[in-house]
Amino acid sequence: MAELAAVREPQWLKERRSGAASRAAALDLPRHKGHVGWEFTDLGKLDLASFTAAAPGDGDASAVDRVETLLEAPEGAMHLGQVDGRVVDGGGLSPDDGVIVLPLTLACEHHSELVEQHFGTVVPAGQDVFTELNDAGWTGGAFVYVPRGVRVEAPIVLTAISDAAGVALHRRVLIVLEEGAEAEVWEQHLSGSPDAESMLNSVVELRVGQNARLRFVGAQDMNEKSWVFGAQRAEVARDGSLDWVVVGFGSGSGKVRTETLLAGEGSHAKVTGAYAPHARQHIDFHTTQEHGAPNTTSDLAFRGILADRASAVWRGMIKVDPGAQQTDAFQECRNLLLSKRAHADAIPGLEILANDVRCTHAAAIAQIDKEQLFYLESRGLREAASQRLVIEGFMAELVQRFEEGPIREAMSAALERRLSVLLD
Repeated sequence: MAELAAVREPQWLKERRSGAASRAAALDLPRHKGHVGWEFTDLGKLDLASFTAAAPGDGDASAVDRVETLLEAPEGAMHLGQVDGRVVDGGGLSPDDGVIVLPLTLACEHHSELVEQHFGTVVPAGQDVFTELNDAGWTGGAFVYVPRGVRVEAPIVLTAISDAAGVALHRRVLIVLEEGAEAEVWEQHLSGSPDAESMLNSVVELRVGQNARLRFVGAQDMNEKSWVFGAQRAEVARDGSLDWVVVGFGSGSGKVRTETLLAGEGSHAKVTGAYAPHARQHIDFHTTQEHGAPNTTSDLAFRGILADRASAVWRGMIKVDPGAQQTDAFQECRNLLLSKRAHADAIPGLEILANDVRCTHAAAIAQIDKEQLFYLESRGLREAASQRLVIEGFMAELVQRFEEGPIREAMSAALERRLSVLLD
Protein backbone atom coordinates (compact mmCIF):
# COMPACT_ATOMS: atom_id res chain seq x y z
CA MET A 1 0.00 0.00 0.00
CA ALA A 2 1.25 3.49 -0.77
CA GLU A 3 2.37 5.88 1.92
CA LEU A 4 -0.26 7.84 3.77
CA ALA A 5 1.08 11.35 3.24
CA ALA A 6 -1.75 12.26 0.86
CA VAL A 7 -4.58 11.06 3.08
CA ARG A 8 -7.37 13.58 3.49
CA GLU A 9 -8.43 13.88 7.11
CA PRO A 10 -12.03 14.66 8.06
CA GLN A 11 -12.76 17.92 9.80
CA TRP A 12 -13.56 16.30 13.14
CA LEU A 13 -10.08 14.74 13.24
CA LYS A 14 -8.35 18.00 12.32
CA GLU A 15 -10.17 19.78 15.14
CA ARG A 16 -9.34 16.99 17.57
CA ARG A 17 -5.64 17.12 16.67
CA SER A 18 -5.55 20.89 17.07
CA GLY A 19 -7.15 20.78 20.51
CA ALA A 20 -4.83 18.03 21.70
CA ALA A 21 -1.75 19.90 20.47
CA SER A 22 -2.79 22.99 22.45
CA ARG A 23 -3.33 20.95 25.61
CA ALA A 24 -0.04 19.09 25.19
CA ALA A 25 1.88 22.36 24.91
CA ALA A 26 0.55 23.40 28.31
CA LEU A 27 1.48 20.16 30.09
CA ASP A 28 4.74 19.12 31.71
CA LEU A 29 6.21 15.66 32.04
CA PRO A 30 4.95 13.72 35.05
CA ARG A 31 7.55 14.06 37.77
CA HIS A 32 9.04 11.22 39.76
CA LYS A 33 7.77 12.47 43.13
CA GLY A 34 5.06 14.88 42.12
CA HIS A 35 2.49 12.79 40.24
CA VAL A 36 0.47 9.90 41.62
CA GLY A 37 1.35 6.71 39.75
CA TRP A 38 4.78 7.91 38.64
CA GLU A 39 6.60 7.37 41.93
CA PHE A 40 8.63 4.46 40.57
CA THR A 41 9.53 5.76 37.10
CA ASP A 42 11.91 8.69 36.82
CA LEU A 43 11.61 10.67 33.59
CA GLY A 44 14.43 13.06 34.47
CA LYS A 45 16.54 11.84 31.53
CA LEU A 46 13.71 12.08 29.00
CA ASP A 47 13.95 15.09 26.69
CA LEU A 48 10.72 15.21 24.70
CA ALA A 49 12.07 18.03 22.53
CA SER A 50 14.79 15.72 21.20
CA PHE A 51 12.21 13.47 19.50
CA THR A 52 10.46 14.35 16.25
CA ALA A 53 7.05 12.82 15.60
CA ALA A 54 7.05 10.23 12.83
CA ALA A 55 5.78 11.85 9.64
CA PRO A 56 3.13 10.17 7.46
CA GLY A 57 4.82 8.10 4.77
CA ASP A 58 8.33 8.42 6.23
CA GLY A 59 10.14 5.22 7.18
CA ASP A 60 12.58 2.65 5.86
CA ALA A 61 10.56 -0.35 4.70
CA SER A 62 13.69 -2.53 4.77
CA ALA A 63 13.43 -2.55 8.58
CA VAL A 64 10.90 -5.36 8.16
CA ASP A 65 13.74 -7.61 6.96
CA ARG A 66 16.11 -6.47 9.71
CA VAL A 67 13.97 -7.27 12.75
CA GLU A 68 13.15 -10.57 14.37
CA THR A 69 9.46 -10.96 15.00
CA LEU A 70 8.30 -11.44 18.57
CA LEU A 71 5.08 -13.34 17.85
CA GLU A 72 5.23 -16.06 15.21
CA ALA A 73 1.86 -15.88 13.45
CA PRO A 74 0.19 -18.98 11.99
CA GLU A 75 -0.44 -19.47 8.31
CA GLY A 76 -3.45 -17.53 7.09
CA ALA A 77 -3.05 -14.61 9.49
CA MET A 78 -3.82 -11.15 8.12
CA HIS A 79 -0.96 -8.64 8.53
CA LEU A 80 -0.97 -4.86 8.87
CA GLY A 81 2.30 -3.07 9.67
CA GLN A 82 4.17 0.18 9.70
CA VAL A 83 7.77 1.37 10.05
CA ASP A 84 7.82 4.77 11.73
CA GLY A 85 5.23 6.63 9.62
CA ARG A 86 5.28 4.33 6.58
CA VAL A 87 2.65 1.61 6.06
CA VAL A 88 4.30 -1.62 4.88
CA ASP A 89 1.35 -4.02 4.87
CA GLY A 90 -1.98 -2.69 3.82
CA GLY A 91 -4.66 -4.89 5.34
CA GLY A 92 -7.94 -4.68 3.48
CA LEU A 93 -11.70 -4.88 3.45
CA SER A 94 -13.55 -8.15 3.08
CA PRO A 95 -16.66 -7.44 0.99
CA ASP A 96 -18.29 -10.71 2.06
CA ASP A 97 -18.50 -10.18 5.80
CA GLY A 98 -17.78 -6.48 6.28
CA VAL A 99 -14.61 -6.93 8.34
CA ILE A 100 -12.30 -3.91 8.09
CA VAL A 101 -8.56 -4.06 8.75
CA LEU A 102 -6.96 -0.78 7.70
CA PRO A 103 -4.40 1.77 8.81
CA LEU A 104 -6.38 4.04 11.09
CA THR A 105 -5.43 7.05 8.98
CA LEU A 106 -7.09 5.52 5.94
CA ALA A 107 -10.06 4.35 7.98
CA CYS A 108 -10.65 7.95 9.09
CA GLU A 109 -10.85 8.96 5.44
CA HIS A 110 -12.91 6.09 4.04
CA HIS A 111 -15.05 5.20 7.10
CA SER A 112 -15.14 8.55 8.83
CA GLU A 113 -18.54 8.23 10.52
CA LEU A 114 -17.80 4.75 11.82
CA VAL A 115 -14.43 5.73 13.25
CA GLU A 116 -15.71 8.99 14.74
CA GLN A 117 -18.41 7.03 16.59
CA HIS A 118 -15.75 5.16 18.62
CA PHE A 119 -12.51 7.16 18.42
CA GLY A 120 -11.48 8.61 21.77
CA THR A 121 -14.48 7.18 23.63
CA VAL A 122 -12.54 4.43 25.46
CA VAL A 123 -9.31 6.24 26.35
CA PRO A 124 -10.35 9.72 27.47
CA ALA A 125 -8.35 12.78 26.49
CA GLY A 126 -6.35 14.77 29.00
CA GLN A 127 -4.79 11.99 31.06
CA ASP A 128 -1.24 13.31 30.67
CA VAL A 129 1.12 14.85 28.14
CA PHE A 130 1.67 11.49 26.43
CA THR A 131 -1.98 10.85 25.57
CA GLU A 132 -2.29 14.44 24.31
CA LEU A 133 0.81 14.09 22.13
CA ASN A 134 -0.62 10.87 20.76
CA ASP A 135 -3.97 12.50 20.01
CA ALA A 136 -2.24 15.32 18.19
CA GLY A 137 0.45 13.45 16.29
CA TRP A 138 -0.47 9.83 15.66
CA THR A 139 0.03 8.46 12.17
CA GLY A 140 -0.63 5.12 10.45
CA GLY A 141 -2.07 3.09 13.30
CA ALA A 142 -4.67 0.39 12.91
CA PHE A 143 -8.44 0.08 12.77
CA VAL A 144 -10.06 -3.32 13.15
CA TYR A 145 -13.82 -3.56 12.84
CA VAL A 146 -15.81 -6.78 13.04
CA PRO A 147 -19.55 -6.40 12.39
CA ARG A 148 -22.36 -8.09 14.25
CA GLY A 149 -22.26 -11.88 14.38
CA VAL A 150 -19.08 -12.27 12.31
CA ARG A 151 -16.25 -14.52 13.43
CA VAL A 152 -12.74 -13.92 12.12
CA GLU A 153 -11.02 -17.31 12.02
CA ALA A 154 -7.32 -16.39 11.73
CA PRO A 155 -5.42 -13.91 13.92
CA ILE A 156 -4.99 -10.35 12.73
CA VAL A 157 -1.35 -9.33 13.30
CA LEU A 158 -0.47 -5.65 13.74
CA THR A 159 3.24 -4.79 13.71
CA ALA A 160 4.80 -1.41 14.46
CA ILE A 161 8.56 -0.91 14.05
CA SER A 162 10.34 2.11 15.53
CA ASP A 163 13.43 2.45 13.35
CA ALA A 164 14.95 5.91 12.99
CA ALA A 165 16.86 7.44 15.89
CA GLY A 166 15.28 10.51 17.48
CA VAL A 167 11.80 9.67 16.17
CA ALA A 168 8.69 9.40 18.33
CA LEU A 169 6.15 6.94 16.99
CA HIS A 170 2.74 8.02 18.24
CA ARG A 171 0.79 4.84 17.55
CA ARG A 172 -3.02 4.59 17.70
CA VAL A 173 -5.07 1.38 17.56
CA LEU A 174 -8.86 1.16 17.59
CA ILE A 175 -10.58 -2.24 17.69
CA VAL A 176 -14.36 -2.54 17.60
CA LEU A 177 -16.32 -5.78 17.83
CA GLU A 178 -20.06 -5.47 17.41
CA GLU A 179 -22.62 -7.72 19.11
CA GLY A 180 -21.80 -11.42 18.86
CA ALA A 181 -18.56 -10.87 16.91
CA GLU A 182 -15.35 -12.83 17.54
CA ALA A 183 -11.74 -11.99 16.66
CA GLU A 184 -8.13 -12.43 17.73
CA VAL A 185 -5.74 -9.50 17.29
CA TRP A 186 -1.99 -9.59 18.01
CA GLU A 187 -0.06 -6.33 18.18
CA GLN A 188 3.73 -6.24 18.48
CA HIS A 189 6.10 -3.29 18.83
CA LEU A 190 9.69 -3.81 17.67
CA SER A 191 12.86 -1.78 17.06
CA GLY A 192 14.54 -1.64 13.68
CA SER A 193 17.95 -1.02 15.25
CA PRO A 194 19.55 -2.34 18.45
CA ASP A 195 20.95 1.03 19.47
CA ALA A 196 18.76 3.81 18.00
CA GLU A 197 17.12 5.85 20.76
CA SER A 198 13.43 6.25 19.94
CA MET A 199 10.13 6.71 21.72
CA LEU A 200 6.98 4.64 21.35
CA ASN A 201 3.85 6.36 22.62
CA SER A 202 0.79 4.20 22.02
CA VAL A 203 -2.92 4.47 22.70
CA VAL A 204 -5.05 1.34 22.32
CA GLU A 205 -8.86 1.39 22.48
CA LEU A 206 -10.77 -1.89 22.63
CA ARG A 207 -14.55 -1.93 22.39
CA VAL A 208 -16.09 -5.38 22.92
CA GLY A 209 -19.79 -5.45 22.12
CA GLN A 210 -22.59 -7.43 23.71
CA ASN A 211 -21.84 -11.17 23.71
CA ALA A 212 -18.69 -10.53 21.65
CA ARG A 213 -15.37 -12.33 22.16
CA LEU A 214 -11.98 -10.67 21.72
CA ARG A 215 -8.49 -11.96 22.37
CA PHE A 216 -5.98 -9.12 22.21
CA VAL A 217 -2.22 -9.59 22.55
CA GLY A 218 -0.14 -6.46 23.13
CA ALA A 219 3.60 -7.17 23.16
CA GLN A 220 6.75 -5.09 22.93
CA ASP A 221 10.38 -6.05 22.43
CA MET A 222 11.92 -2.62 21.83
CA ASN A 223 15.65 -2.02 22.10
CA GLU A 224 17.07 -1.04 25.45
CA LYS A 225 17.70 2.60 24.52
CA SER A 226 14.05 3.29 23.76
CA TRP A 227 11.27 4.80 25.82
CA VAL A 228 7.86 3.11 25.88
CA PHE A 229 4.64 4.74 27.06
CA GLY A 230 1.16 3.35 26.65
CA ALA A 231 -2.45 4.04 27.53
CA GLN A 232 -4.49 0.93 26.79
CA ARG A 233 -8.13 0.56 27.78
CA ALA A 234 -11.00 -1.79 27.03
CA GLU A 235 -14.76 -1.57 27.55
CA VAL A 236 -16.70 -4.83 27.59
CA ALA A 237 -20.47 -4.83 27.12
CA ARG A 238 -23.09 -7.23 28.50
CA ASP A 239 -22.03 -10.90 28.35
CA GLY A 240 -18.92 -9.94 26.41
CA SER A 241 -15.54 -11.57 26.99
CA LEU A 242 -12.01 -10.20 26.73
CA ASP A 243 -8.84 -12.29 26.88
CA TRP A 244 -5.97 -9.79 27.09
CA VAL A 245 -2.27 -10.71 26.98
CA VAL A 246 0.37 -8.10 27.89
CA VAL A 247 4.07 -8.69 27.21
CA GLY A 248 6.99 -6.41 28.10
CA PHE A 249 10.46 -7.63 27.14
CA GLY A 250 12.21 -4.57 25.73
CA SER A 251 12.70 -0.81 26.22
CA GLY A 252 14.97 1.05 28.58
CA SER A 253 12.24 2.70 30.61
CA GLY A 254 8.66 3.93 30.48
CA LYS A 255 5.19 3.19 31.79
CA VAL A 256 2.15 1.38 30.40
CA ARG A 257 -1.38 1.62 31.76
CA THR A 258 -3.72 -1.30 31.09
CA GLU A 259 -7.33 -0.71 32.09
CA THR A 260 -10.46 -2.81 31.68
CA LEU A 261 -14.01 -1.61 32.29
CA LEU A 262 -16.61 -4.34 32.60
CA ALA A 263 -19.49 -2.11 31.63
CA GLY A 264 -22.22 -4.67 31.04
CA GLU A 265 -23.79 -7.28 33.28
CA GLY A 266 -22.29 -10.74 32.85
CA SER A 267 -19.11 -9.49 31.17
CA HIS A 268 -15.75 -11.14 31.80
CA ALA A 269 -12.07 -10.25 31.41
CA LYS A 270 -8.92 -12.32 31.76
CA VAL A 271 -5.65 -10.38 31.71
CA THR A 272 -2.31 -12.19 31.57
CA GLY A 273 1.00 -10.35 31.75
CA ALA A 274 4.62 -11.41 31.32
CA TYR A 275 7.76 -9.29 31.59
CA ALA A 276 11.44 -10.19 31.62
CA PRO A 277 13.89 -7.28 31.87
CA HIS A 278 17.65 -7.56 32.30
CA ALA A 279 20.73 -5.30 32.39
CA ARG A 280 19.43 -1.90 33.62
CA GLN A 281 15.98 -2.07 32.06
CA HIS A 282 13.03 -0.59 33.97
CA ILE A 283 9.45 -1.72 33.30
CA ASP A 284 6.34 -0.16 34.86
CA PHE A 285 2.82 -1.61 34.53
CA HIS A 286 -0.28 -0.01 36.03
CA THR A 287 -3.41 -2.16 35.71
CA THR A 288 -7.05 -1.49 36.58
CA GLN A 289 -9.96 -3.92 36.63
CA GLU A 290 -13.08 -1.77 36.95
CA HIS A 291 -16.39 -3.53 37.55
CA GLY A 292 -19.14 -1.19 36.47
CA ALA A 293 -22.07 -3.64 36.37
CA PRO A 294 -23.42 -6.56 38.42
CA ASN A 295 -22.37 -10.20 37.92
CA THR A 296 -19.04 -9.44 36.29
CA THR A 297 -15.78 -11.36 36.66
CA SER A 298 -12.12 -10.54 36.14
CA ASP A 299 -8.95 -12.55 36.55
CA LEU A 300 -5.54 -10.92 36.28
CA ALA A 301 -2.14 -12.62 36.61
CA PHE A 302 1.24 -11.01 35.94
CA ARG A 303 4.59 -12.76 36.25
CA GLY A 304 8.04 -11.29 35.91
CA ILE A 305 11.58 -12.61 35.68
CA LEU A 306 14.28 -10.04 36.44
CA ALA A 307 18.00 -10.40 35.83
CA ASP A 308 21.12 -8.28 36.46
CA ARG A 309 20.18 -4.79 37.74
CA ALA A 310 16.76 -4.66 36.13
CA SER A 311 13.78 -3.19 37.95
CA ALA A 312 10.04 -3.58 37.52
CA VAL A 313 6.92 -2.27 39.15
CA TRP A 314 3.39 -3.54 38.92
CA ARG A 315 0.60 -1.58 40.52
CA GLY A 316 -2.86 -3.12 40.26
CA MET A 317 -6.30 -1.90 41.28
CA ILE A 318 -9.59 -3.74 41.46
CA LYS A 319 -12.33 -1.14 41.46
CA VAL A 320 -15.94 -2.08 42.14
CA ASP A 321 -18.43 0.66 41.33
CA PRO A 322 -21.63 1.28 43.33
CA GLY A 323 -24.29 -1.25 42.36
CA ALA A 324 -21.83 -3.75 40.85
CA GLN A 325 -23.01 -6.56 43.10
CA GLN A 326 -21.90 -10.17 42.66
CA THR A 327 -18.53 -9.05 41.40
CA ASP A 328 -15.85 -11.74 41.40
CA ALA A 329 -12.35 -10.37 40.87
CA PHE A 330 -8.83 -11.65 41.39
CA GLN A 331 -5.38 -10.22 40.75
CA GLU A 332 -1.87 -11.47 41.39
CA CYS A 333 1.68 -10.51 40.55
CA ARG A 334 4.64 -12.81 41.18
CA ASN A 335 8.27 -11.99 40.52
CA LEU A 336 11.38 -14.14 40.35
CA LEU A 337 14.70 -12.35 40.84
CA LEU A 338 17.71 -13.95 39.16
CA SER A 339 20.16 -11.51 40.73
CA LYS A 340 20.56 -9.91 44.14
CA ARG A 341 20.73 -6.53 42.40
CA ALA A 342 17.41 -6.93 40.56
CA HIS A 343 14.44 -5.18 42.17
CA ALA A 344 10.66 -5.52 41.85
CA ASP A 345 7.70 -3.78 43.44
CA ALA A 346 4.25 -5.40 43.42
CA ILE A 347 1.43 -3.26 44.79
CA PRO A 348 -2.12 -4.68 44.65
CA GLY A 349 -5.09 -2.52 45.60
CA LEU A 350 -8.84 -2.69 46.19
CA GLU A 351 -11.50 0.02 45.95
CA ILE A 352 -14.86 -1.57 46.69
CA LEU A 353 -18.12 0.42 46.70
CA ALA A 354 -20.54 -2.53 46.72
CA ASN A 355 -21.31 -4.92 49.58
CA ASP A 356 -21.84 -8.29 47.86
CA VAL A 357 -18.55 -9.05 46.16
CA ARG A 358 -15.58 -11.38 46.24
CA CYS A 359 -12.27 -9.65 45.53
CA THR A 360 -8.86 -11.14 46.32
CA HIS A 361 -5.26 -10.40 45.47
CA ALA A 362 -1.78 -11.80 45.91
CA ALA A 363 1.78 -10.57 45.37
CA ALA A 364 5.17 -12.22 45.79
CA ILE A 365 8.81 -11.36 45.14
CA ALA A 366 11.53 -13.94 45.66
CA GLN A 367 14.87 -15.23 44.44
CA ILE A 368 15.39 -18.74 43.13
CA ASP A 369 15.03 -21.22 45.99
CA LYS A 370 18.46 -22.66 46.74
CA GLU A 371 16.88 -25.84 48.08
CA GLN A 372 15.20 -26.43 44.73
CA LEU A 373 18.54 -25.97 42.98
CA PHE A 374 20.25 -28.32 45.44
CA TYR A 375 17.59 -30.96 44.87
CA LEU A 376 17.99 -30.83 41.08
CA GLU A 377 21.78 -30.73 41.20
CA SER A 378 21.83 -33.72 43.58
CA ARG A 379 20.02 -35.63 40.82
CA GLY A 380 22.87 -34.98 38.41
CA LEU A 381 21.81 -31.75 36.69
CA ARG A 382 24.30 -28.95 36.19
CA GLU A 383 23.67 -25.58 37.87
CA ALA A 384 22.62 -23.81 34.65
CA ALA A 385 20.18 -26.57 33.71
CA SER A 386 18.75 -26.61 37.24
CA GLN A 387 18.24 -22.86 37.20
CA ARG A 388 16.49 -23.00 33.85
CA LEU A 389 14.14 -25.75 35.04
CA VAL A 390 13.13 -23.70 38.09
CA ILE A 391 12.44 -20.65 35.92
CA GLU A 392 10.46 -22.66 33.39
CA GLY A 393 8.40 -24.10 36.23
CA PHE A 394 7.74 -20.59 37.50
CA MET A 395 6.40 -19.54 34.08
CA ALA A 396 4.55 -22.79 33.33
CA GLU A 397 1.42 -21.77 35.22
CA LEU A 398 1.29 -18.55 33.23
CA VAL A 399 1.62 -20.41 29.92
CA GLN A 400 -1.29 -22.63 30.92
CA ARG A 401 -3.51 -19.55 30.92
CA PHE A 402 -3.10 -19.31 27.15
CA GLU A 403 -5.60 -21.31 25.14
CA GLU A 404 -4.15 -24.26 23.23
CA GLY A 405 -3.36 -23.34 19.66
CA PRO A 406 -1.47 -20.53 17.91
CA ILE A 407 -1.43 -18.13 20.85
CA ARG A 408 0.07 -20.65 23.27
CA GLU A 409 2.65 -21.73 20.71
CA ALA A 410 3.63 -18.14 19.92
CA MET A 411 3.87 -17.10 23.56
CA SER A 412 5.79 -20.23 24.60
CA ALA A 413 8.33 -19.62 21.83
CA ALA A 414 8.66 -15.93 22.75
CA LEU A 415 9.24 -16.75 26.42
CA GLU A 416 11.80 -19.40 25.51
CA ARG A 417 13.77 -16.96 23.36
CA ARG A 418 13.65 -14.29 26.03
CA LEU A 419 14.80 -16.69 28.71
CA SER A 420 17.84 -17.52 26.60
CA VAL A 421 18.71 -13.80 26.55
CA LEU A 422 18.40 -13.50 30.33
CA LEU A 423 20.52 -16.58 31.00
CA ASP A 424 23.15 -15.87 28.35
